[in-house]
Amino acid sequence: MKLRAFWLMALMVCIAGVLAGCGRRTPLVGQLHKDVPPHGGTPVELGEDYRLELVLDAPSGKLDAFVFDGEFENFVRIPAKSFQVTARLPGREEVLDLKAVPNPATGETVGDTSMFETQADWLKATPVFDAVLPEITVGGNSYTNVAFNFPKGGDQGANK
Repeated sequence: MKLRAFWLMALMVCIAGVLAGCGRRTPLVGQLHKDVPPHGGTPVELGEDYRLELVLDAPSGKLDAFVFDGEFENFVRIPAKSFQVTARLPGREEVLDLKAVPNPATGETVGDTSMFETQADWLKATPVFDAVLPEITVGGNSYTNVAFNFPKGGDQGANK
């Protein structure tokens, strides 16, 4: 009888273990690791080590840019006070001047921040455009002529 109770208990523990794991997805070894911008924005790859995330608030025409590590896990502060993005629109180009945003809560200041912003009225009515980031320096590396599509993003042209 004790042996029967032992096996019954062992079976219940196994079933509980299987049920506890239900609904979890564990990545398989060799499975592609895909990183997602945390604000749901447009990812722009800067080499293998860094990323930008561009987030548009269309009703206000405000565009935020966040600098991240290569996996969108950690913000990366950079010394830039601003950087530019050139949008290629039908028949014209528009230059967006993204300025550093200080954040007293995190201690970030102009010249030591991971967040930048700009506002342009044309962004209110232009949800799709191709763009180029002429130059940005992150982690001591300079990235030039980084081409991407908004809102698709891109890693083409992420030149170091």
